[in-house]
Order: sequence, then structure tokens, then C-alpha cells
Amino acid sequence: MTELDQQQRDHLRALDDAYARVLEAQGLDGVLLYSGHPARHFGDDQHASFAAYGHFIHWTGQAELAHCWLLIRPGQVPVLYLHAPADFWHLPARLPEAPWVDHFRVVPRDRLDPPALPPGRHAVLGDVAPADASALGAELNPAALVTALDELRVRKSDYEASCLREANRCAMQGHRAAREAFLAGGAELDIQLAYLGASRQRESALPYGNIVGVNAHGGVLHYQHYALEAPPRRHSLLVDGGHRHRGYCADITRSWVGPDADPLFAPLVAGVTALQRRLIDLLTPGVSFVALHRRMHEGLAELLVAHGLVTASPEAALASGITRAFCPHGLGHLLGVQVHDVAGRLDGEGQPLPPPAEHPALRLTRELEAGMVVTMEPGFYVIPMLLAAHRGRSELDWERVDRLASHGGIRIEDNVRVTDRGPDNLTPQDE
Repeated sequence: MTELDQQQRDHLRALDDAYARVLEAQGLDGVLLYSGHPARHFGDDQHASFAAYGHFIHWTGQAELAHCWLLIRPGQVPVLYLHAPADFWHLPARLPEAPWVDHFRVVPRDRLDPPALPPGRHAVLGDVAPADASALGAELNPAALVTALDELRVRKSDYEASCLREANRCAMQGHRAAREAFLAGGAELDIQLAYLGASRQRESALPYGNIVGVNAHGGVLHYQHYALEAPPRRHSLLVDGGHRHRGYCADITRSWVGPDADPLFAPLVAGVTALQRRLIDLLTPGVSFVALHRRMHEGLAELLVAHGLVTASPEAALASGITRAFCPHGLGHLLGVQVHDVAGRLDGEGQPLPPPAEHPALRLTRELEAGMVVTMEPGFYVIPMLLAAHRGRSELDWERVDRLASHGGIRIEDNVRVTDRGPDNLTPQDE
């Protein structure tokens, strides 16, 4: 048995104990987790890309298994109902030959309806029709149970951290290939294909749609296209790309300087990278992530002043709100079997922790705890729509700002585990 196999066995045993405590506290005899099913396009017979329900993946690591059910009862062997019908159109689902499978009683089945439940009070979680839950005699997605199970995913086990580290290693291979394709003159589609090839994954297996933004496209925060032709001038490249390993997601962003970049751009990339490193150094248990987000804006204000984009003091730039026009998103979020993992805006008791009114996009508002894995992704963008409201302000050097508009933006994102010994950066650093 490998070290990873041992870690996974420990992870599953810990889940056995944790679910037993949660179910007892909720007065439940068991819970049935549904992996989910792919959605069919309206008026068509084709399905959208699919990823299983997070709590199902938390146990199995299998993000691609559809129409499967997992029954968890305290003191009982978990039962995995594997949907694997005889089919000559598709390859039936199979579990890997791995030690973790022995933790479950696997029951192959070809039916789509949920399996019958044993006597007792049960809940069923997932994308389940109310009629199916009613037929089972089970409570459908009870909020208190979902909240308690979400909380179990906030702190990652050693096994989960190992999976996230491997996902990061594979994703970074894609990022390096993407940069090479860009410098070789490739279009956005060429860059995406290079990423997929180097990271060894098909597009439907990505944990999210990769963002590949050349020039101004890097300033569209969730840019969703891949241009087929390379632009005549290459100012910049921003790639936000991931990978999934045993269900766990990497979420990495890199920004690179193109051969035709304005001289202002490279120092700004270096500045955002240095700011990100300083913020990572502050990741420790007990620190407020909201406070770190505000530290990001303090650093952005200093960066704007240092590079002549703002002629006022950093304090004045921060107080004016201009930094939010240059970076409208949050500093980061929890990461796990979902890219934007659950419970980021709740405290440990499940009470809401809404983001500050001036930072509504912040996805993580908790104090940090050992075991959390978070993304750290400060950014700097020239987004005309957001800057339009500030055009009359004399403390901005608009000539310098406008020179950067064709470069889009900068984002540097790593995935970091919080520990009592200091931050553990899971993302391989650039060579």
C-alpha cells in the first residue's frame, strides 16, 4: 500500500466517524448521497459536461460517476450503488483497482431510480426530484445537515492535500506549455490545446472552463472564448487554468509579458507577483481573510502610486475606492472538490458571514484555520467599463492607464494550505 493509499484509508475512516457524529446530532439513521446526472440541452439529445455532487466526491474521488448513490449509516459499511448498465452505446462505469474501493460494499445496478432504504429516518442529498425523495420516505436536502456536511469539507485531510498538490503539478505543466505556445505565436485556441496536451486532460474533464486571454481579453474576468487567429501584436497573456486529480481541483492563474508589451507592463506583473507572495506569507490560523483582502487593496494602492498610474498618496487612492476599479474581484476562496468550495461565507456554526458592502465579490469571509486550502489571487486590470466612472479624476495619469488597456490585466493565483507551521504552497513555482 502506497503512502497515498494509506492517507486515503485514514481519510475515509475519519469520514466514517465524522458522518456518524453529524447524523447522530441530526437524529438521522443514515443519509443517501446522489452523485447526480448530466443535464440534457433543451430540445436536443446531447448532454452538458458533468461533475458529480461534491459530497459524493468527498467520499469516492470520482467526479465523473453519474446516476450513482452512496448510503452512509453509522457503524455500517458504506454502500456504493454503481450505475453500470449493459450498454453497447457507451462504456459502462468502472471503479479503479485501488485499495479504497474495499472500504465500500459495491452494488452494481442498471436502474435510474434510487435504491430502497432500510428502516429508520434518512435524508437524501443531491439533485433529487421531490417525488423520489417522498417515495423513499427521506428528507430532501435538509439545510441543517447540508450545512454540517459542508463544514466537514472546510479543513482538508493529508490525503486531500496530496490530491490537490498533484492536481497543481499537472496544471502547472499546462501553464508552462501555454506560455510556450503564446511566445511561439499561437492563437488562444492553440494555447488552450497546448495546455490540455501538456496537462493530459480532455476539455470536459477540466474543473472549470480555462480562461485564455491574449491582450485585452485578459481584462475580461471570466473570458469564455478562444480566438482562432493570433493578433498582429502580442502584448500579454493571462491563463486561468486548472486540473482535477481524484476529484480535487487545481485553480492557477499566470500572466505573462508578450514581445510587444509596453514597458510599463512587465514591472506591474512583477509588482503583482511580489504582492501575492507577501500576502501568502500572512496565511496563518486565526487571520481574517477579509483583513487580508483589505491588505491586498492597500498593496494595490501602493503599486498604482509606485508606477505612476496614480499621483495621489496610497492612502488617498485607497480611500477614494479607485483600487476597486482596478481589481473588482476577491482575493481568493476555499478550494477542494469544488473550485469555489462550500462554506466560505459561513462561520463554523453555519451562521452567515456576508462580505463587506464595498467588497461584494469576496467569496471567503472566515478566519483562517489549519487545514484550509485557499486560493490567493490578487489582480490588476484595465477594464474600461469600470474606469469610465473615474475619467474626470485628475489624480490618475490617464495617458499611462490607456497605454495598458490593450494588455487587459494581471492575475497571479496559487493554491495554499494553511498550517500551524506556516503556509504550504501547493502550486509549483515558475522556473
